[in-house]
Amino acid sequence: MFTLPQKEFRMTTACPGSDSIQDLPSNKGDGLERECSRKPDQKLLKFYGVGDPAAELSSSSPYLSSRGSVIKWFWDSAEEGYRTYHMDEYDEDKNPSGIINLGTSENKLCFDLLSRRLSQSDMLQVEPALLQYPDWRGHLFLREEVARFLSFYCRSPAPLKPENVVVLNGCASLFSALATVLCEAGEAFLIPAPYYGAITQHVYLYGNVRLVCVYLDSEGVKVKGLILINPQNPLGDIYSPGELQEYLEFAKRHELHVMVDEVYMLSVFEESAGYRSVLSLERLPDPQRTHVMWATSKDFGMSGLRFGTLYTENRAVATAVASLCRYHGLSGLVQYQMAQLLRDHDWINQVYLPENHARLKAAHTYVSEDLRALGIPFVSRGAGFFIWVDLRKYLPEATFEEEVLLWRRFLENKVLLSFGKAFECKEPGWFRLVFSDKTHRLHLGMQRVRQVLEGQPQLADGAPPHQIQEPQGPHR
Repeated sequence: MFTLPQKEFRMTTACPGSDSIQDLPSNKGDGLERECSRKPDQKLLKFYGVGDPAAELSSSSPYLSSRGSVIKWFWDSAEEGYRTYHMDEYDEDKNPSGIINLGTSENKLCFDLLSRRLSQSDMLQVEPALLQYPDWRGHLFLREEVARFLSFYCRSPAPLKPENVVVLNGCASLFSALATVLCEAGEAFLIPAPYYGAITQHVYLYGNVRLVCVYLDSEGVKVKGLILINPQNPLGDIYSPGELQEYLEFAKRHELHVMVDEVYMLSVFEESAGYRSVLSLERLPDPQRTHVMWATSKDFGMSGLRFGTLYTENRAVATAVASLCRYHGLSGLVQYQMAQLLRDHDWINQVYLPENHARLKAAHTYVSEDLRALGIPFVSRGAGFFIWVDLRKYLPEATFEEEVLLWRRFLENKVLLSFGKAFECKEPGWFRLVFSDKTHRLHLGMQRVRQVLEGQPQLADGAPPHQIQEPQGPHR
């Protein structure tokens, strides 16, 4: 742990800005490139996000504790679009005028493959041990399969060990558990921004742990660790082995824990992207402070099944997290199904992954071409389920208030997107658009996006509110 000075730690912000993007012709690349070296000792780090969410409360319920009031505030402030969607979900037959959800990062492309596999007879087994209290870390048969699965797909140089595996009901629980057992209340984790905004809630609600983003000044904050998301959400960036090694070496110098979220590791659909897991490195600089998480929610399109796993060589951390598994565990029947799925490498390699990647690529191509036709720049790296879209020219003023107003216009036109402020992007006007949906919903959703944008006045010169400059460094 160390206290952040203003001039000691350096990191390049991960948020595209006016000095880091390139507006490309519509027939080249992604329509947008940005400088993305992100080396830890290259640019002065500036921070944001260390404030107390309790300070945002304007009122509290007399029936709730102060803690309960903060928890309710998170729900009220962060879940509006999601709640609205669930009250008016699109259904082709029952509610064709309902909301199309292009905001929630879920893979809805392969239900046919998953339903057939999960319905096979080897998935259906009931025995006494599966109906009784398990080892809170997860049944041994499942942890053994997780260790073998991660050894194979993460390409670890040596077999991973089941005793280093803990199983919980999803990565949200993993973030919450790790933050609680690693940090004192009020301490913080560093995280490159923009980032998946729900992590703020995950680490704060139980552990009272803050996130420190990488662009506004702050000092006197005790930092206990670093969070890396690889592939990154919402940008889709992939850290190279060299970059991972540099971050881990930096963390070791300062005795920081590193939480690495690899939940999209099998959702890299462009072969040229060259993804490498942190577990593939020949040597972890500080294995006792390196904690890796993965889940089936993204790579296997099972966000509703709630299966996540932690791999850490630190037995004290594993034991402490396992103690919280009594509140975040999986049923024995689900654990059995997951073990059966993870051991079926033939189905995964020959059926599921090739088809999933092909469908992701086709959906990505459709949305990319639609955005190019509209003349909209975007960031996309061939990984994950989303495109980071630059709608700054559609804001009458470059403010987050105008960003939210545009988001509401999308919602009123029955399409849900995610706005950039939810990811702590430093510039208003960026939106995350999820493309991993069935063709008819994707086409209708993009049609509704187009309707809003065509009715939205642009800046007179058709350009963002500041000059887009050529990048001055290497591109990624």
